[in-house]
Amino acid sequence: MNTPTRIIISRTDSIGDVMLTLPMCGWLKEHLPGCHIIFLGRAYTRAIAAACSHIDQFLDWDEIKNTTPAEQVDALAAVNATCIIHVFPRKEIMWVAKRAGIRTRIATAHRLHAITKCNKLVFFSRKKSDLHESQLNFKLLRPLGIPDSIDLQDIPKYYGFHSDSELHSIAISQLAESDARKRIVFHPLSKGSAVDWPLEKFRELAGALSADEYIVYITGTSEEGAKLHAQGGIEGKNVIDVTGKFQLAELIAFIDSCDALVAASTGPLHIAAALGKHAIGLYSPKRPIHPGRWSPVGVNAHVLCAKEHPKKGEHLSLSADEVQKAIATFLK
Repeated sequence: MNTPTRIIISRTDSIGDVMLTLPMCGWLKEHLPGCHIIFLGRAYTRAIAAACSHIDQFLDWDEIKNTTPAEQVDALAAVNATCIIHVFPRKEIMWVAKRAGIRTRIATAHRLHAITKCNKLVFFSRKKSDLHESQLNFKLLRPLGIPDSIDLQDIPKYYGFHSDSELHSIAISQLAESDARKRIVFHPLSKGSAVDWPLEKFRELAGALSADEYIVYITGTSEEGAKLHAQGGIEGKNVIDVTGKFQLAELIAFIDSCDALVAASTGPLHIAAALGKHAIGLYSPKRPIHPGRWSPVGVNAHVLCAKEHPKKGEHLSLSADEVQKAIATFLK
């Protein structure tokens, strides 16, 4: 097989999933020097791609999918890709890629539409594997003849992820205190992507963090902010609610201006880990949502895992005291 020089990485799902795909891009750059990486993603993840030094070009699937089938084919053909890797397999994108004449089309082999639309199939199961999600992505590189495995501890070397320096300066000047207190981000909601920690536990944790030592910021979308407010929110003399204030690029810069982030398995948790911040993840032990598969990966990433998966309608059983002690330990 000819070595591909222009590669599409197709990952049209959520922020956390996209974050854990970035090291794959760094690995490609290292093993295929000079290759051009085109990231096919959703509109709301564009800022993630823009913050990754390994990605050369972004294609907006939300924009492409609203055109005619012929125009979709033209859009993929126009980037002159020689390879597409379907990290998140979508039948309609596989259809378009095949008709666009992309020579090498890689996907996992356990979906029928992949068998009929891709010509390089990789046999592995994400659900049954003991590997981390970020490591599993590397398995799709096997058809390219480059190493397809990596130690989890080496993943952070390949993010290539940085916040916008101008936005970072704005975040510090406008929202982050200039005193010596540690800046902690609470991201309480996960939009259903993870088992949430109860809001009352976040309140308890905020109250346990000394106002002389810590300042706490509450992040989330406008919709999440409204949901939190409807439940009484999180208040305190050292608590600042910034829900709804940021676009994604601004949120990345804001997280980069802080010291730590506490959340369940969400996109912002993985952003914090990639930025080298203290990313404190709160997890259920249940497979496949357990930390072995979805933990934050970074030089300062940490996991607190409940002993049992909560029953329906319940939340993670981790105590505020456990999380407070972890913060005190990690942010010495």
